[in-house]
Amino acid sequence: MAVNDSVDPAGWLAEQIQAQDPDLLRSMVKTMAEALMSAEAGDLCGASYGERSSERTNSRNSYRKREWDTRAGTVELAIPKLRQGSYFPDWLLERRRRAEQALVSVVATSYLLGVSTRRVDKLVEQLGIGGISKSQVSAMAKVLDEQVEAFRTRALDGGPYTFVWLDALTQKVREGGRTVNVHALVATAVNANGQREILGLDVTSREDGAGWLAFPRGLVARGLSGVQLVISDAHTGLIEAIGATLPGASWQCCRTHYLRNLLTTVPKSAQPWVATLVRTIFDQPTVEQVRAQHRWVVDALAAKYPAAADHLDGARDDLLAFAQFPREIWKQIWSNNPQERLNKEIRRRTDVVGIFPDRAAIIRLVGAVLAEQTDEWTEARRYMGLDILAKARLRVICGDAPNQEQLPGTLTA
Repeated sequence: MAVNDSVDPAGWLAEQIQAQDPDLLRSMVKTMAEALMSAEAGDLCGASYGERSSERTNSRNSYRKREWDTRAGTVELAIPKLRQGSYFPDWLLERRRRAEQALVSVVATSYLLGVSTRRVDKLVEQLGIGGISKSQVSAMAKVLDEQVEAFRTRALDGGPYTFVWLDALTQKVREGGRTVNVHALVATAVNANGQREILGLDVTSREDGAGWLAFPRGLVARGLSGVQLVISDAHTGLIEAIGATLPGASWQCCRTHYLRNLLTTVPKSAQPWVATLVRTIFDQPTVEQVRAQHRWVVDALAAKYPAAADHLDGARDDLLAFAQFPREIWKQIWSNNPQERLNKEIRRRTDVVGIFPDRAAIIRLVGAVLAEQTDEWTEARRYMGLDILAKARLRVICGDAPNQEQLPGTLTA
């Protein structure tokens, strides 16, 4: 996409008048906005577009399209992309546009269906949608539903997806005249380009084996492949679902959630000591030392707290699954913390609604938040380096490959 990075206002206006541009005002808005963005991107790079300078610290890398609604009509802007880092004109465009539309739509739907409370009524007034009509809500919801559905059903062609995080968020919804709990299942992964990507979203009545089995099965049908490690909490039925749908993938039990469960087996007074002891397992620099420290901690607990020792010993394989991958990414894959940060962003929106009017409203709002988050991750720096991902995907099958000296950096399965 070609964009004028320097504009001569008088000359440009003369050209448009001579060409008898029927959308002169919209063209003016577009050209000036793109010129301002180009100037700001040039400041970030340390030099203007195409300029040779010793002070240059970055450079352009094409453009990305973004629609901008103005009083002159919808304008398609070309936002500069940078080779390092990202650029976004916060002074011109609003982030998370779809998510905010979804939030307004869900709250308005709740209001119109008569399921709102005083808290929701007050929120509606604050949002300025007290006089919104059913037709307006319906039209808004239709557009959002189409966008979210396209996002949820897109082909997963960015693989192999070496690492996948799975989690479930409980939401309240009105069904059959009563309020019930449902579970929003979310899958996140690192794609072949080293960037985080949200793979899918689904809503299920029960967080059990059947619910979890259907979710990854749908992801596989859309193209999920190359998974070597799944990181999650110990959800009911999840481990069986991983084995049934993702053969060859290991499961990493989130160390944070596991430690909470382990501490319930010891007296409260001993919990700080036990927690400190267990954390030493993850402080070791090599695979061998991690496993040796695990055995030592089990033995140390056995004398005073045999139940905790048995608990930790039984969780060895699931708790130490991260150790078979490169040391550089251990902190990123031994817990569900990256997913928890995403969950906070989702709950920041869903807590506003409280009780959803139906499941479609959950998918609309959560799906819009996830779609916007994926867009941001696409523009951000890589979550994992390509060289580290390449090392993580290498597997040596005993007796069927050269020895370790011939393949430096590889890991035995």
